[in-house]
Amino acid sequence: MLKILGKSSSINVRKVLWTCVEIGLPFEQELWGSGFKATDVPEFLALNPNGMVPVITDGPVTLWESNTICRYLAAKHGRADLLPANPIERAMVEQWMDWQAGELNNSWRYAFMALVRKSNSHKGPAAVASSIVAWNRHMGILENQLCKTGRYVTGPAFTLADIVLGLSVNRWAMAPMQRPDFPAISAYLERLGQRDGCRLHCCNGEV
Repeated sequence: MLKILGKSSSINVRKVLWTCVEIGLPFEQELWGSGFKATDVPEFLALNPNGMVPVITDGPVTLWESNTICRYLAAKHGRADLLPANPIERAMVEQWMDWQAGELNNSWRYAFMALVRKSNSHKGPAAVASSIVAWNRHMGILENQLCKTGRYVTGPAFTLADIVLGLSVNRWAMAPMQRPDFPAISAYLERLGQRDGCRLHCCNGEV
């Protein structure tokens, strides 16, 4: 059986958990990460030398990097609705997944660590303000995209891009900071909230 290593509060672990709900995929979960099993021990580092969750084991397969894991699971189980077989349609899904993991994540990291995690290493007011501006600017990019598509990130159909970006939207909406009014994003989050996977692993009170 598929095994997922990582705590359920981790935003990246939640991507994988939500994907499993969409596929209807049974799994076992081991709680690793802050507050649970330490990820800097040889046992875990042998699976992921970065010492980060999530990691999955699926028979002989071991994988890390949450977006890659989601793509692997969708492809293995023939879910072309989540990860299209058409090269152009697939590239669009992966483009927005990569944007989430790179551009969007990098924009909010400092503000999130300061405002939500209360990190002592992230207390610079100017840096927090700059990160909030960048975070809101990137969310404006998503707002514009949703205005174009009218429903989900890449078009009328729900895909893996909506799992990874849905979790990011939820984090942005819950962060204690000022945000622009983005009607398309608000409607998008409500739309996602109708899905079982979202209710369990995204809009569930976790930031």
